[in-house]
Amino acid sequence: MAVPKKSGRAASAYVIDARAHIGHVHLKVSNIERALGFYCGVLGFEVTQRFGDSAAFLSAGGYHHHLAVNTWECLGGSPPPAGTTGLYHTAIVYPTRAALAEALRRVIGAGIGLDGAADHGVSESIYLRDPDENGVELCCDRPKELWPRTADGKLAMYTRPLDLHKLLSELGDAPLSLGPKDL
Repeated sequence: MAVPKKSGRAASAYVIDARAHIGHVHLKVSNIERALGFYCGVLGFEVTQRFGDSAAFLSAGGYHHHLAVNTWECLGGSPPPAGTTGLYHTAIVYPTRAALAEALRRVIGAGIGLDGAADHGVSESIYLRDPDENGVELCCDRPKELWPRTADGKLAMYTRPLDLHKLLSELGDAPLSLGPKDL
């Protein structure tokens, strides 16, 4: 059955079930070991299943997989050139601000530079790139009742600078030196 072409505008008659969620992200990478070094070694995901040097499935907390990486079409390949379409970033949501701070400490400790850091009102976010130049957002949501709203109750997200020193202070130990590549 052919699906009629749409004008590019989203239809408003149907609203997805509120229980629906994104199950996992599957990324094309050029080198499995390098990808696992980042996603497992730095960010702490666990491998739930591996298919040799061609694919791995990764989890936080025992789910079958939140993230998968493969080299099926891209072994030794290069990132897509700028100005092309594709995935902008994968967001990894941490359960607490302290957990986000620990992730930031691990990223900085691994010598990975940041692309940015922002307070969006609904969340605090750190932006970086994985070894294949895929965008990665590490974030922590604020409780829904604290989300900024307009006078008529609509969501009013924004982008403001995120104080990384203040975020790292959540850890309560010696401050980590932030260099220019860390913002």
